[in-house]
Amino acid sequence: MMLKTLKRGVALMAAIAATPTLAAEAFAPKVLVMAMFEAEAAPWLKNIDLPEKIVVPGLPKDFNALSCNADLCVMTTTMGYANAASSAMAVGFSDQLDLSQTYVLIAGIAGVDPANGTLGSAAWADHVVDAGLVHRIDSRDAPVDWTSQIVELGAKTPGEKPGWAAGTEVFTLNPALVAAAYEATKAVELADGDEAAAYRATYTQDAAKAAPQVMICASVSADTYWHGATIAQEVADHAGLLTDGAADYCMSQMEDNATLTALSRAAEAGRLDMDRVAVLRTASNFDRAAEGQETAASLAAKSGGFGPATENAYRVGRAFAETVITDWDRFSKGLPRE
Repeated sequence: MMLKTLKRGVALMAAIAATPTLAAEAFAPKVLVMAMFEAEAAPWLKNIDLPEKIVVPGLPKDFNALSCNADLCVMTTTMGYANAASSAMAVGFSDQLDLSQTYVLIAGIAGVDPANGTLGSAAWADHVVDAGLVHRIDSRDAPVDWTSQIVELGAKTPGEKPGWAAGTEVFTLNPALVAAAYEATKAVELADGDEAAAYRATYTQDAAKAAPQVMICASVSADTYWHGATIAQEVADHAGLLTDGAADYCMSQMEDNATLTALSRAAEAGRLDMDRVAVLRTASNFDRAAEGQETAASLAAKSGGFGPATENAYRVGRAFAETVITDWDRFSKGLPRE
């Protein structure tokens, strides 16, 4: 009996030793930046002194810690819905962090509608719409008179309003915060490149041919990396239908509805404030081919947009973060929805 008790005691001590030590006092950053993969996080880690490492159970093993200074933390969720939601949930419910007053900035790259923007452009999302929560019938199997493969949940034909919902199809972000983010960053000098400039010159749309700029528009999420004018139009119509025309689609990405869903669960538990969550996406590629270009060639093309996009997510995101931190007397109170 004594030997069994001793073994249990040794096992208990080993389990305690293996358990991550919780911070004596929860860390409360003013801004938490969520990047989705290493290249998005790299400019933050390179250019800002972030000496503190906060290991959070539940984060991916290769990116298991937040890098922080007194005011700002940066983390990497890793890509796709499952990874993004799991990482956001781990951080949102971590007792090592006090996010009750923290501004959460999701900052990463995306595809862009050439009618609304160009390579390197930066967009603050006013609406984030899920493109995956739909019914879909391939056009080869659909009725000949259907104009879209997308049928809303519970609907019978394309263009019909949904009959039921999952509840995470649309996030409308705090308009006051979106406006403040735009005002703080609209004059940021954006990175560009000769390769990107040459590639966008092949497009006929005025927005695509222009230099990159900061703007406000809607972002659409889907685990599937889709591409092409036909599906892009279907997605734009879907976003407009779900928001009664309020969502002007411009950016396509692979995580944000999942991340926002996890953060909203944490907000419902009183751990953070969804009115302090901002989404920034920068264009690394167009979502469709140029006129006369094959869609498959467009998907495989090296547009030169990746470098400017990752840099601009940092430049614009940092300008926003610095505004929040330096004007904390204002932002600490929150920006009420109008």
